[in-house]
Amino acid sequence: MRLLLDEHLPPQIAAELRRRGHDVVAVVERPDLQRSADETLWAVARSERRMIVTQDVGDFIRLASGDAAIGKAHPGLALIHHRRFARGDRDIGRLVASLHALLTANPADDALAGQIVWLEADAG
Repeated sequence: MRLLLDEHLPPQIAAELRRRGHDVVAVVERPDLQRSADETLWAVARSERRMIVTQDVGDFIRLASGDAAIGKAHPGLALIHHRRFARGDRDIGRLVASLHALLTANPADDALAGQIVWLEADAG
């Protein structure tokens, strides 16, 4: 499974997951995606077959639900609850552990296609 980390997530998360052998990119690492609308990120994630990881729950659930309503496939959505993980650098280690566990448990590119999952703080 491949991931696209939303713009608010530190790029250190992507770097550490790549070090562990996963295909992960952060929006902030890609000048072509920085400051893009959520709809643009969603389209890129779909075209690159990357599950989006975000705390922007409302907007991305709306996009995923819209696709589901018309039978359009998407590579999945991993949501981060603000009460389980803090924004910024404080919870990088916990986010890396949770995402590593998710990726390890679902190695196939389409393992969670069309699904919405909540990251667990105690994973890994």
